Amino acid sequence: MTPVTDNLVSVIIPSFNREAYINEAIESVLAQGYDPVELIVVDDGSTDSSYQKLQEWESEGRLTLLTHPGHANLGQSASINVGVRHAGGRYIAILDSDDMFAPTKLADQVDFLEQHKDIGMVYGQGHAVDANGGFLFKVPGDDHTESGDPNAILLDCYMALPGGALIRSSVMNQVGEFEESFRAGQDHDMVIRIFEATGVAYLPKLAFYYRKHGDSISAKGLERRWKTGLAILERASKRYPYHSSTVRKRKAVLNFRLGQTYWREGNRFKALPHLLLSGALDPLRALNVLTGRERI
Repeated sequence: MTPVTDNLVSVIIPSFNREAYINEAIESVLAQGYDPVELIVVDDGSTDSSYQKLQEWESEGRLTLLTHPGHANLGQSASINVGVRHAGGRYIAILDSDDMFAPTKLADQVDFLEQHKDIGMVYGQGHAVDANGGFLFKVPGDDHTESGDPNAILLDCYMALPGGALIRSSVMNQVGEFEESFRAGQDHDMVIRIFEATGVAYLPKLAFYYRKHGDSISAKGLERRWKTGLAILERASKRYPYHSSTVRKRKAVLNFRLGQTYWREGNRFKALPHLLLSGALDPLRALNVLTGRERI
């Protein structure tokens, strides 16, 4: 990371083939009611017109455009890491290339961190929207509160880093980079590492718009996500003194989701061991699911 500039916010957008949405993402950053902001976009080997659009923004001096050597596609984690290494801000914000910041997101969150020196990361509410920007639902809901307990985020994975958060660059230096070997779940891995290292707070204000559109995750992608979740859990349990019940219940969730994925593929042989293990690890929750008291 480059030397830190006081009060500067570095916004990092990792971008891959988002020609339909990248302009809106950029405009939402440039329209923030906060100054100073540096915008760093890292193109991850795009093959559509989004890279040309980014070059036009760069030629106008509105952002810094970075790529991997040979314009390679190395994944979101690698792209975010490149952006963080070039960031000079006291604060770091990460935005997915198909999402948008709310107009006062940075001003609200910088003010909060300036007033709460013990907090290393603050996050706000998101509004999930459809491909055309139509409102779908709130994430998290209006009744959400934050305990700051790493056990809670490890177990329930209720927020992810790209989107509604603002992090002190000193915290990013402390916890290290995004894990580039993960092609799924890397946002959850980073969030739990931040929770382990610093105070985290929730500011109940609209911070970003989270786009839900047609690029659905395939069955193979879901298998990778849940297997990565098990790897994240193993690393976390070795790194931090989580409650044994937290680790056990999280392992139950991940095995259930993995079994569910195989079951939906029609592979009962692979599904059953994971489903049975999930039930053995958390029998009460399994009973609630089987009896319909908990929906999945």
